[in-house]
Amino acid sequence: MNGWNFQELKETPSQTGGPYVHIGLLPKQANIEVFEHNYGNMLVQDQTQGERIRLEGQVFDGLGLPLRDVLVEIWQADANGVYPSEADTQGKAADPHFHGWGRTGADFKTGFWSFSTIKPGAVPGRKGTTQAPHISVILFARGINIGLHTRVYFEDEVEANAKDPVLNSIEWVTRRQTLIAKREERDGETVYRFDIRIQGENETVFFDI
Repeated sequence: MNGWNFQELKETPSQTGGPYVHIGLLPKQANIEVFEHNYGNMLVQDQTQGERIRLEGQVFDGLGLPLRDVLVEIWQADANGVYPSEADTQGKAADPHFHGWGRTGADFKTGFWSFSTIKPGAVPGRKGTTQAPHISVILFARGINIGLHTRVYFEDEVEANAKDPVLNSIEWVTRRQTLIAKREERDGETVYRFDIRIQGENETVFFDI
């Protein structure tokens, strides 16, 4: 091993994200033009299949204060429950007008973030189960060593949610509610509100991925 004694090597210190995560990943939000193609929060096109929705919310710290420098990414299936990825093995064609992935930063003044997307279809789970329609979320912010993974489920999918294997794996029923987005109709638009609490009372369920 070229004389190396790996017993003497120490672990590299971890480093938190931030404090300005948007500069490296969303420079346009800081009025810095770097990338030829900027990723954004608009996942739909005119030809995209499915029900248009707006997913929005805030991220709160342990004191209940909204974080204003936070990066949020989402990944989801299309309206037919197919992921636009070669890793999807269902053998069904994905919607060619939907890429399923988005990235946005919170507003610097209010802490609000949002995505314009479609409501996903149900997807297969393990051992023949079916997962309720959901959107996977990962967030990065100051004070967080690694991205925090969670999921968004929809309150109007009561029957599907009751059978979802991931929701049912959460022991405390009240904790499951931290993954349910609330629906409202606003100016002719379907909006789902999903707030994320990284600490404290009603802390959002996060997954070790």
